Amino acid sequence: MSVPVTLALSQDQHEHLRSFLFPGDGKEAVAIIVCSRRAGDRRHRLVAREIHGIPYDQCPIRTSVNVTWRPDDIVPILERAALEQLSIVKIHSHPGGYAEFSDIDDEGDVRLLPMIRGWIEADVPHGSAVMLPGGEIFGRVIGSDGAFLDLECISVAGDDLHFWYPNSGGSAVPGFAASHAQAFDDGTIERLQRLSIAVIGCSGTGSPLIEQLARLGVGELVIVDDDCIEDRNVNRILNSTMQDADRNRAKVDVIGDAIERIGLGTRVIRLRRNLWDPQVVKSVAQSDILFGCMDTIDGRYLLNALASYYTIPYFDIGVRLDTLRRGSDCTTIREVCGTIHYLMPGRSSLLSRGLFTMADVAAAGLRRNDPNALQRQREDGYIAGVTGHRPAVISVNMLAASLAVNELLARLHPYREEQNCAYASVTFSLASMELIHDVDDGICAILGAKVGFGDSKPLLGLTELSERRPA
Repeated sequence: MSVPVTLALSQDQHEHLRSFLFPGDGKEAVAIIVCSRRAGDRRHRLVAREIHGIPYDQCPIRTSVNVTWRPDDIVPILERAALEQLSIVKIHSHPGGYAEFSDIDDEGDVRLLPMIRGWIEADVPHGSAVMLPGGEIFGRVIGSDGAFLDLECISVAGDDLHFWYPNSGGSAVPGFAASHAQAFDDGTIERLQRLSIAVIGCSGTGSPLIEQLARLGVGELVIVDDDCIEDRNVNRILNSTMQDADRNRAKVDVIGDAIERIGLGTRVIRLRRNLWDPQVVKSVAQSDILFGCMDTIDGRYLLNALASYYTIPYFDIGVRLDTLRRGSDCTTIREVCGTIHYLMPGRSSLLSRGLFTMADVAAAGLRRNDPNALQRQREDGYIAGVTGHRPAVISVNMLAASLAVNELLARLHPYREEQNCAYASVTFSLASMELIHDVDDGICAILGAKVGFGDSKPLLGLTELSERRPA
């Protein structure tokens, strides 16, 4: 492969695998993971779509150090994978905790993986992986020359975020992150340095969120915004100036330049486009984690769908100010609040949590594609009932952004008294000075079944993202 290959699973998929591969008898077991992909330019992301366990009684040999099975048992899986050009990853257990591929594993993979590649007859990666008793996974794919290449990362998008890398633990903590490591340990710092995080929206909440991620040492930031700096933005976009507004500079350039000046080694990918651009979807889908800092309904739905299709954890940030009009020229703010929603692939969504309906998504799409309606939307600020520009709320936006970043850190390095499953959403109210958290509730009827669908035609099943063929 010309680019690194990663493997992503949902929490439910990982738990199912762990239960099947470790039935309690101390013997190895084996399963097949059928994967879709995001065949990207930065990394080739395999996303688990289906899991098929090889029944224990169909394995001629099952011991604590070896398992054998008949390749004929997976012919139906291979036939469908060939038809849809899907990738195959064989995974088995090491009950004794041996954290490397054994000689027996090498011999088996040398026979199996070329056979799978020959059967499917498509230029897609196939691989082999091992799960240890603690749930950790390591793996490899076979290159076009027949050589094995380590999977660059294996991730699980769950209540806790897991990222496993080959040869981890060997890099020193950089000086700027020494104080971070005192709180979150060296391993968390190393994970941050290897992560690719996409932030969609670079204004009120996006700007302070990006600033924190960069100073935490995140390895790669993909920043998405198609707008330019205006004078009314300078009061809440960090590092922006009135000169930037006068020059009509792109928000992604102002923020990207600032990150590069900091000099902490973060790679910045600037996408001065709308999220509804197919090329933006394809670039964002190569990331490990998503942050949504948008106020549009259809944009938030699109990002939620992207997270489901490509098995990516998604943090959605929303801020709201409510008003009560008193008389003709007096408005009183009665609430200042915001919510950070954490969304796991295969579970609830912004739809199922009641933030909006599919009718709302359709109406928002019409407004986005209708210039007159779009102008009306721009005239609506964050404050319900008030017409005008969006208000300057940098203090509220920074609070929401800080809560979102701490939510990420809590899932990379759990530190709360309660388990992370209790924090599917966190809401703050400055009017009542409360911090409220809720658990995840149910599975989204629309997006819950789309986990691991990966690249599709049209993208995300949305005709608006269909790419036109060149004439």
